[in-house]
Amino acid sequence: MSNVIERIAQFMEKEGIPGRDLWDLPSSTKTFPDGAQWRIEISGIERPSTMEAMIDEARKRNVPIHRAIITVSGSTLCDFEELKAMAQMGRDEKMEVITTMGPRKGWDVGARSPGFSEGSLVGMRLRGSDAIRHWLTDMMRNIEAGLRGFLVLDEGILSIVSKMREEGFIPKETVFKWSAFGGYCSAAGFRVVEKMGANSANPTSDVSLPILASMRKAVDIPIDIYMFITDAEGGMCRIYDAPEVARVTAPCYFKIEPGRSQEDMYKPWTEEKWHATFMREKVKEASIFMEIMNRHAPALKLSARGPSDLVLPAKSA
Repeated sequence: MSNVIERIAQFMEKEGIPGRDLWDLPSSTKTFPDGAQWRIEISGIERPSTMEAMIDEARKRNVPIHRAIITVSGSTLCDFEELKAMAQMGRDEKMEVITTMGPRKGWDVGARSPGFSEGSLVGMRLRGSDAIRHWLTDMMRNIEAGLRGFLVLDEGILSIVSKMREEGFIPKETVFKWSAFGGYCSAAGFRVVEKMGANSANPTSDVSLPILASMRKAVDIPIDIYMFITDAEGGMCRIYDAPEVARVTAPCYFKIEPGRSQEDMYKPWTEEKWHATFMREKVKEASIFMEIMNRHAPALKLSARGPSDLVLPAKSA
C-alpha cells in the first residue's frame, strides 16, 4: 500500500474500524450470552394467523425460532387486538418479536413513489417531523399492546428512541433492530448505529464474507444476515455459506425471507391463507439450514428455544 493508504488504514483502525475488508476471514470469538454462535429469525408474520402457522410448523419440525419480524406491511394496518394477540404468542413461545411501523416514506402524500425495484428502497428515510411523530405514535400503540422490539431504518428516529429508552419515556427493556433497508454495508456504518443504540443490525443482502468479517471486528451487537432473500433483492440462497457465515460473524441471526418480492408479499390485501402456507415453507427452509449446519459445522452452536437474554413481549397495558 502507498504511504497515504497505509496512514488512512491506520487511522481507521484507531477508530475501531478495520482498515480493509478481512479477506483472511478470522473466526469470531464472540457469542450470544448462552454461548451460541447463531440463531434463527423469520420475517413476514403479518397477522396472528401467520404466526399461528409458523409456531405450528416449527413445533412439527423442531425448529427453534428465536426472533420474529412482524407487520412488514406496517403495524398501522393491524387492529389493536391483532397486535395484542401476536405479542401474547411471542411471550408464550419465548420469541423476541420485532415490529415494523406503518408510517414510512412510501406512505407520505408528498413523497415520490419508491417504485417496484426493492434495491431502490435501500436508504429510505422519513420526510419531516410529522412523519417521525406519526412513526413514534404508532410505536407507542404497539408498546401498549405489549410489544417491545422495533425495526428502525432512520438514524434520526434511532437517536430519538434511544433517548426515550434512556429517559424511561418507553420501557427500558425495549430493543431496536437496524433494518437492511437502512442501507448499511460497511463496518463504519455498523459502528454508527451500534453507538446510537441499535441492539442488532441487518446489512444489505449483497455483502461478502470479508465485509461481514470486518463488521464483526468493529461491533459487538448481533449481525442479522439474509441467508435466503426475495428475488427482487437479489434472490440468493446462501445455504452452503452458512457454516462460514456463522464462524465469521457470530453472534448472528440467520434471516429467512425467500419469495418473489416484499412488494408482493407484504400488502394488506394478500390473503391470510397464502401467508400461512408460505410461512410453513419458510420454517421448512430454516430446518434445512439446521440440517446443513449439523452436517458441516456441528461445533457451532444454535441457541435452544427461548434463551434468557431475549426481550419477550409484555402483557398489554
